[in-house]
Parts: sequence; C-alpha cells; structure tokens
Amino acid sequence: MSGTTHKVPHRTLITLCVMMGNLMQSLDASIANVSLPYMQGTLSTSADEITWVLTSYVIAAAIMTAPVGWMAVRFGRKNLHVACMAGFVVASMLCGMADTLEQMVVFRFLQGMCGAALVPLSQATMLDIYPFERRAQAMAIFGMGVMVGPITGPTLGGYLTEMYNWRYVFYVNLPFGIIAVTGLLIFLPKAVPRSELRFDWTGFAVLAMGIGALQLMLDRGQNQDWFSSREIVIEAVLAGLGLYLFVVHMFTADRPFLPPGLFRDRNFVCGVSMVFCTATVMLASSAQMAPYLESLAGYPVATAGWSMAPRGIGTIIGMQLASRLSNVVDHRKLMAVGLLTLGFALHSMSYWTPDVAQHTMMATFVMQGFAIGFVFNPMTVMAFTTLPPALRGYATSLQALSRNIGQAVGVSVTSLMLVRSTQASHADIAGAITPFDRVLQGNDGVSHMLDPATRHGAAVLDQMINHQAQIIAFNNDFRMMTLVVVPPLLLLLLMRRHERRPAAVSAAGD
Repeated sequence: MSGTTHKVPHRTLITLCVMMGNLMQSLDASIANVSLPYMQGTLSTSADEITWVLTSYVIAAAIMTAPVGWMAVRFGRKNLHVACMAGFVVASMLCGMADTLEQMVVFRFLQGMCGAALVPLSQATMLDIYPFERRAQAMAIFGMGVMVGPITGPTLGGYLTEMYNWRYVFYVNLPFGIIAVTGLLIFLPKAVPRSELRFDWTGFAVLAMGIGALQLMLDRGQNQDWFSSREIVIEAVLAGLGLYLFVVHMFTADRPFLPPGLFRDRNFVCGVSMVFCTATVMLASSAQMAPYLESLAGYPVATAGWSMAPRGIGTIIGMQLASRLSNVVDHRKLMAVGLLTLGFALHSMSYWTPDVAQHTMMATFVMQGFAIGFVFNPMTVMAFTTLPPALRGYATSLQALSRNIGQAVGVSVTSLMLVRSTQASHADIAGAITPFDRVLQGNDGVSHMLDPATRHGAAVLDQMINHQAQIIAFNNDFRMMTLVVVPPLLLLLLMRRHERRPAAVSAAGD
C-alpha cells in the first residue's frame, strides 16, 4: 500500500478496525492505573513492586515502537498488524489471569511489545487509504483514539474495577480485539513482504538500551531521589550512551532500520519535535489534575475522574473543527491558534485555588482539550506533507516514539517540580510564622488550636502550611507547562507551507 488517491474498497470498515486497535492500545496505557491497589492485594506485593505493572508495559512499548516501520516493510503491514493485534488480545487475557507479580510483569511486557505497533500502523494505514484532500479528516479520526484513550482510561478502569473486578480491565479487550482482527484479515489490502531485508541488530540494540534506560530513569527517578541514587545515575549514563551510539550508527551504517532521510525533511522534523512538546503537556496536565482534585479540592475519586471528561469532549470538537478548516486555512495558522489557546488555558490554571468554581474548571478543561485537538490534527498532516510515501511507515513509528517519550518526560518533570516546589514553599511559609503573629497571640480557640508549642497545634499548623504549599506548587507546575508552547510556536516559522491539491479525485470509495 502506498500513498494513492484511488478508490479503496471497504474504507470505512478498515477505519473502524484499525481504530479499535488504536483505542485499545491507548486505553491500556492508563486504564490499569486506578486498579493498582486492588492488584496489589490479589498479587500480594508491595506498593513499590506493583508499579512494575505499569513500568513493564511502558518500557516494552517504547523499545518496540522504533522498529515498527522496518517490520511493516519486511513482513507486510497487514501481516504485522494482524499478528500484533492478536498478540495484544492474547496478552491482555493472560494479564487478566495472572496470579503472581512475575506473571503479570511478563504478560504486561508482552502486551506492550504487541501494542507498540498498533498506533503507528493505524496511522500509516489511515494515511494510505484516504486521499490527500481528506487526510485532515482521517487524522481527526485517528487522533480521537490517541487523545481520548488516555483521558477516558482511568475513568473506565475505575468503573470496571468497582463494578466487577480488576481483571476485567484486561478482559474488556477480548470482544473488540476479535472484531478488529477479523475485520483486518478480511478487508485490509495485503502488501508484499520484502524477505531480502536484513534487520539492523546493532542499531536496535543501542536504541533499546537508550530508550529502556531512559524510561526506567524517568519512571523510578522520583522514588529513588533522582541523581542521589546510583541506580538513576547508571540509567542516565546508559540512556545517553545508547542514544548517542544510535545516532552515530544511523548516519554511518549502510542500512539502518530508521532511514536518515527522515531527518532531511524539515516539516517532519519540526512535526516530531512539536509532538514531543505537546505530549509532555497532554499527559502531565491530566496527571496533575487527579491529585489536585482529590487531595486539595476534596473530590471523590469517581467525581475527579468524571471532571476530566470535558477535556475529551473539547479534544473531539477541536479535531473536527480543524479538519473542516484545513482546506481553507493555512495549517500553520491553525496550529498557532491552538498553541496560544493551550498556553492561555494552562496559564489560567496557574491561578486556581481548590475552591475554583466548577463551571470555570469545566470551561478551562474544554478549552485545553480543544486546543490540543486543534494543534494535533494540522500538525500530523503537516508532518507528512512533504515526506515520500515510502518513508511513511518509518515516520509514523518515530512519531509515536516521540509522543511516548514526551509523555514520560512530562510526567516525570512535573512530578519532580511538584515535590521540590512543595518543599520550598513549605519552608518559606513556615519561616514566616513566628510566635509574635497575632493569630498565635490571641486567647481565643483558634490560637490554642494552632499553638505550635503543643503536639496537636504543631500538627494542625503543619497541615495547613503543607496545604498552602501544595497549592503554590501546583500553580508553579501549570505556569511551567505554559512555557512548553513557546518552542512549537517558534518551529512554525521553519515549516514549509502546506501546498493544497485540487480535490479532483473524489474519495467516494467509502
């Protein structure tokens, strides 16, 4: 399959099938988060050990994303897509049946390996089966699975765990997986495998070492106190060494599994960089809001989960509107509007307090989701505008890898800054409190309740200070996230204008 505009039979059915796999993969990256305490009891593990259920999946998906483009050419995209979809479903069932932590980690690793290919293969397939003039619409459909999955995953996972059992978080993939595999086998056009290709084991080995060590460092850094831990230092060295060796190998080897030609396309390089930047905000902002609403605002877990739903609605609206406007408005202008809107939403969140009005919070979530969707759609189209169709499979895998690493970096950096900022703000506030404060010198009940000379008073006062310090820390985090929109805005100046093609060839083949 190549980038053609001729009529593709059963396009709608192919779209539904690939989007099922896309949505399953993006859901499973976050759906198990809320179920960890229940898994911990069933599998008899500690709180630190159970996090390997998440870590194993993330590391496997990150490592196996990069070679997806090569494997699609070598084995045929249809064969690889069907095999990975079937493997993902089987691994999901094994995860649901796991009785020990070791089994769960192995099965989640297998699930991550199979799931890594689903998103880039889905994107490449959508780019191929839709003509140029309908590519923005195709990317809007594709983006819904990528963006909405992580947002709705915790909500769906909490519902399944509460109503049934944590094992149904994995079992829910079975019916959709069977439908998707059957549909792909029947309707997806078959590409001819190229058996003469040889895999670049050296490049893959150093890249796997670099990405695996980077993911471990980002995932475990907060618990290990970052670079005061020998483990984190070793992982940082391995990550830097692996990525450096991969770059050198890619530009010097005869046939690396990531073609250097990808990095000669200015639009694609800018697009991948923008994906990285927006991905850091996309997941980090939602990861920050859950503890903010539950710990500071006092929302129940279910209510906090549903409070994030408007962001998904805004994302869908933004993608659909961007796909409609893409044929009449310069894509760079659309992205600029989206990035500025995202910056405004994040900046307004930096002034929130736990008693923020619900209508203000919902409106801001909708605005934030709208901005992400408005940026993602034209950004994806622009990244592939000038790229040769032969490199499309490699490009989608690299874009997915950039998104995964961006999300991991965003969550780790914001978590680190939240802890450090809370500690600093706590020290500043506590340092300003002296026995000469009027509140502590009175004879009323408040003065006695907050008397630091008593154990109860010191505890209450410390709790109040910590509450205020956390509010300041969250505000600082959102203020820092606002700055993330600046690099993508500058990259817009480097991107070539999207050349429109006349819609002479109608895409009526639905």
